[in-house]
Amino acid sequence: MADEPVTKSSAVPHGRWSRLARLGSLAGGVAGNMLAEGARQFAQGKRPQMHQLLLTPANARRVADQLAQLRGAAMKVGQLLSMDAGELLPPELAEILSRLRADAIPMPMSQVVAALNANWGEGWDRHFEQFSFTPMAAASIGQVHFGERKDGRKIAVKIQYPGIRRSIDSDVDNVATLLRVSGLLPKSLDIKPLLDEAKQQLHAEADYRREGASMMQFSSLLAGADEFLVPEMHDDLTTENILAMTRLDGEPVESLCHLPQLERDRLVSQLFRLLFREIFEFRLIQTDPNFANYRYAAASQQLILLDFGATRAYPAAMVDSYRQLMACAMRNDRPGMNEAAVAIGYFQQDIKEGQRQAVLDIFALACEPLGHMGEYDFGTSDLGVRIRDAGMVLGMDRDFWHTPPADALFLHRKLGGLYLLAARLKARVNMQEVAGASGFSPDAIQPRSNLTASHFPAESP
Repeated sequence: MADEPVTKSSAVPHGRWSRLARLGSLAGGVAGNMLAEGARQFAQGKRPQMHQLLLTPANARRVADQLAQLRGAAMKVGQLLSMDAGELLPPELAEILSRLRADAIPMPMSQVVAALNANWGEGWDRHFEQFSFTPMAAASIGQVHFGERKDGRKIAVKIQYPGIRRSIDSDVDNVATLLRVSGLLPKSLDIKPLLDEAKQQLHAEADYRREGASMMQFSSLLAGADEFLVPEMHDDLTTENILAMTRLDGEPVESLCHLPQLERDRLVSQLFRLLFREIFEFRLIQTDPNFANYRYAAASQQLILLDFGATRAYPAAMVDSYRQLMACAMRNDRPGMNEAAVAIGYFQQDIKEGQRQAVLDIFALACEPLGHMGEYDFGTSDLGVRIRDAGMVLGMDRDFWHTPPADALFLHRKLGGLYLLAARLKARVNMQEVAGASGFSPDAIQPRSNLTASHFPAESP
């Protein structure tokens, strides 16, 4: 939870026509800016290209600000595109969309009161000794308030923005159309799978009872893991639109660069260990890589886990394929990696061999920390840059573009998010030791019979 209240607010437009009007206004504003910028550049003797007019700083701010005002599906489309297709987009658009991963603009007190009355009924304040109408955090589909119950228990209350659930499908389609016709998205980029997934994911996240159940499931699964804290759901105050839970205070995990090296290493190692347990033991993964989902309780040196809306169950077959993919990557077994990638759904039938090998190269890069003997130094590694560059080269091949299954995309987002956090905290992690302690063993996948010694890399220094 944020330690400082969010003071700036604006009402969430919740009618279909008011939301559509916002998008229409956005398109008109972008067009107006284009005309003004074009006239200015023509006056200077320049002949600007269309994409240069579209991606001016003024248009970038307008798009990001309007999508943030709409919240909900509008923000989620931006978030998904920036995470999953960011390397295939123009840098200016990637920057616009990356802004949507930050906090949203909260709704004003009048909408908060209306939402509480609708869900808890008149006189709901009888449950509270104190309730703060100033939100402590605001995200794509809801915002968080703090309160104290009559029995002294301190709670956090996540309130969903009004009309979000009803607007999901139309918002996603409208934003996609806007991005298409404005030219802000490359015409060759097939984003339909991402848009379909955005709808499904938002409908799931908009059910706060479902999120509360996932939160309690993780609490049960981690009952013996004292290094983690998970909030407890207050069932009597939780509805489809409101999630009430124990308030757990802590420092933002990305701000822990001041901690000693050993403590940073320990915390990041715990998060990687948790991810491996989620994949190979629970087959249940909290897939949202947002840093805000983790806090650090300094007094107890525990990690607080928050926000379980993006929790996904994974089929055993996919988990087995990822086990094979990772194990084969550690052994540089390219045929084995290929088999696993095919099983996961990465390759369309007509993929070219060069494209196939490029994808396998990216997998090998992503598994580099796992193949490293001893501690992998995320702080000095350029792994993120190399993965990005390899992805950009592949992304420039427009004949290749193929969206893998949503489960794969979300798992990669989660792993990529942890890599970013590890780099931010300059952590050193023995990934082989972490994976082994989490139930992953590369020896469980037998080497293919056609392997030779040349397939195995020399040990890392």
